[in-house]
Amino acid sequence: MAKSKEERKKGQEEPGKQKDEKQAKGKKADKGDFVEEKVPARLYERYKDKIIPELVKKFNYKSKMQAPKLEKICINVGVGDAVNDPKLIDKTVEEIATITGQMPVVVKAKKSVSNFKLREGMNIGVRLTLRNARMYEFLDRFINIAVPRIRDFRGLSDKSFDGRGNYSIGIKEQIIFPEIDVDKVTRISGMDITFVTNAETDEESLELLKAFGVPFATRQTKAEQ
Repeated sequence: MAKSKEERKKGQEEPGKQKDEKQAKGKKADKGDFVEEKVPARLYERYKDKIIPELVKKFNYKSKMQAPKLEKICINVGVGDAVNDPKLIDKTVEEIATITGQMPVVVKAKKSVSNFKLREGMNIGVRLTLRNARMYEFLDRFINIAVPRIRDFRGLSDKSFDGRGNYSIGIKEQIIFPEIDVDKVTRISGMDITFVTNAETDEESLELLKAFGVPFATRQTKAEQ
């Protein structure tokens, strides 16, 4: 039986519709493509419309393509106590997934250490890498919600750059993230967070992160000290 004109038209539109739906979910259409639709407007639009021009002016770039960008955020959580209580790994995986919206990877010991009762292959931590939409979403919540909840917070140190434009910070308590239900926490644990940029210098990376709103501590002058 021959298809009607409307049925044929629907069949022709379906592939394109599926592609649009795939992109709307934050997936890549092609390798290297960035799907802007899922990126929170407040941060990504600020980067595109305000931060890039500011960096171009400050560092005298010849093109806006030279402006540094945040490429990924890496989170690592060591769970040494899992040697005695393996269930701690499952709890940590659950907490990090809740905080980031992405399932972390379990880290296993590469070699045995008898003094610590550690055997090769034992679960000792979790890690994950955030990119694109989830990276910006995490950064937004980290800057505006989590960091202000750090006890006795006076600003983040600007001394933790690695000389290649990457910045690392150690968080002592996972409960600064509002996604964590404090009443259900059985163990306070910290995490290491690394902001990886393509900046050529630490100075450029610092200015990029400051422009995003990362609250670095204000340096005191000799007179103020």
